[in-house]
Amino acid sequence: MSIKNIARSTTNRERRERKEAELNLIPMIDIMSVMVAFLLVYSADVEVVQNSKGVQVPQSVAEELPKQSVVVMVTKDQLFVQGELVANTEDIRTADAQLIAPLRAVLERPMLGGGPATPTEVDVASREVTVLADKALPYEVVKKVMATCTAAAYGKISLAVLRREEPVTVAGAKSA
Repeated sequence: MSIKNIARSTTNRERRERKEAELNLIPMIDIMSVMVAFLLVYSADVEVVQNSKGVQVPQSVAEELPKQSVVVMVTKDQLFVQGELVANTEDIRTADAQLIAPLRAVLERPMLGGGPATPTEVDVASREVTVLADKALPYEVVKKVMATCTAAAYGKISLAVLRREEPVTVAGAKSA
């Protein structure tokens, strides 16, 4: 027998004995079910607060997540309620009044939960507003916004902040 024939017979024998490759679906299904469970658990924890490119929110170490409420956003130039333009920040700064009339009018609208003309103490205590203000804004503007929210019968005012990342410390490591 020649070398050519031996090689040909070996190749033919290997082809006959070769098995079809199997695709085992059980491990793949297990991995997919774990991924689905993971994504479902962590997708429920996300709280989305509307933000603008013009607002740099201050950082904090707050543990509590914000609740759904009316959002008052104050950029360097403008004041928005639920995304609707209400006033210019410069006009608020230069005004002598402690309350912002356009903001109060918008906050007292029935569709924002303005409620009756004379809200009871229970109504005021349960109404919430979140103020999303640029960290570079003067305090007098933020103070006027908060005073107007209180005058519009909102009992709970929250300030939106970014959660500051806490440094990770290694046990036994000394810091310099």
